[in-house]
Amino acid sequence: MLSPMEKAGILVEALPYIKKFYGKTVVIKYGGHAMLNCELKKAVLTDAVLMKYVGMHPVIVHGGGPDITGMLKKVGKESNFVGGLRVTDDETMEIAQMVLVGKINKDIVSMINDIGGSAVGLSGKDGNLLVADKKLGRVRSPEGQDELVDIGHVGEVRQVNPGILTTVIREGYIPVVAPVAVGEGGVSYNVNADSAAGALAVALNADKLIILTDVEGILADRNDKDSLISTVKMDEVPNLIERRILEDGMIPKVECCVSALRGGVSTTHILDGRVPHSVLLEVFTDRGVGTMVIK
Repeated sequence: MLSPMEKAGILVEALPYIKKFYGKTVVIKYGGHAMLNCELKKAVLTDAVLMKYVGMHPVIVHGGGPDITGMLKKVGKESNFVGGLRVTDDETMEIAQMVLVGKINKDIVSMINDIGGSAVGLSGKDGNLLVADKKLGRVRSPEGQDELVDIGHVGEVRQVNPGILTTVIREGYIPVVAPVAVGEGGVSYNVNADSAAGALAVALNADKLIILTDVEGILADRNDKDSLISTVKMDEVPNLIERRILEDGMIPKVECCVSALRGGVSTTHILDGRVPHSVLLEVFTDRGVGTMVIK
């Protein structure tokens, strides 16, 4: 147990950060293990509520791949992936939308409200918040050539219309956004949650983009947890990819950070969502956690 003086010290340490980020927008991409573990889930959402009460404007963008896979399995439908992207036919899109918007989104909203905050659930289709174009999958042919193939209702954000978000924020609510977008003719698209969070951060002129994941951050040696790289400049990213320090699922997360920085977001962070209150540790303490990607 912390002594009263130790607790006071923590509050004093947080004060300059509270002052610095008062009135600022922080977009949090919420996914990975932090969505599956009830204790971690409550910790992340409590962090968002605290941020709101001290004058910040958190915006939560959530994923839900495992839940979609689980629901597809229940209805006897196999999940297929091309280049890491889910092949999304009409039926899969209907199920994905039901899971993301109707279940996960509302569960998060309910938990935030229960903790003591006030949240509003949205999808990218509300107010044309996220407008997308069809995204093609990339496969390697037997001849070793990359080919683009149609993978259905998978979208890439083309335009963000943040009006509905700014209204929700102005009225004192925490927006919770499901990454379902609308396309030409009202077609629904499933959008990568990292990409959706990055696009929203740019459109909202956010001060921070925080991506929660299931690793400590960027590791110089993936087998050594003590090799965490605390800060990476965006012009160092190509070299990190070439040296295979960045591989697999970490590459699109870092590229999302780089895109957000180029769009005007001040700082971006890749945090270990398995650490309770990692968001608060990053925002309100001297130590921070994870990897910060900067200009």
